[in-house]
Amino acid sequence: MSRKYEGLIVLDTRGMEGSVDDLVGDIAKELEAEGVKLEEIEQLGRKKFVYVSHHVDGGHYVRYVFEAEPEAIEPIKTRLKLHEKVHYQHYQRLD
Repeated sequence: MSRKYEGLIVLDTRGMEGSVDDLVGDIAKELEAEGVKLEEIEQLGRKKFVYVSHHVDGGHYVRYVFEAEPEAIEPIKTRLKLHEKVHYQHYQRLD
């Protein structure tokens, strides 16, 4: 049974050659490759962290709303953990 989820992903844009929009699109493709159906992508912009995390002082926040099977979340986390520009990710169920 497919459920609705919200994913908050913080991107490390330091030293990036392409645009942030391209990176956000790349992450969306990674999500879709795991079988999710994207409903909304909202770029929340760059924000500074309260403290330096792994030598990073801030990141570009993006909110993804999507439908997926519950067992798809772990593969998504694993896949994005390997992406060099994903600094942090958090998922929660909306329904």
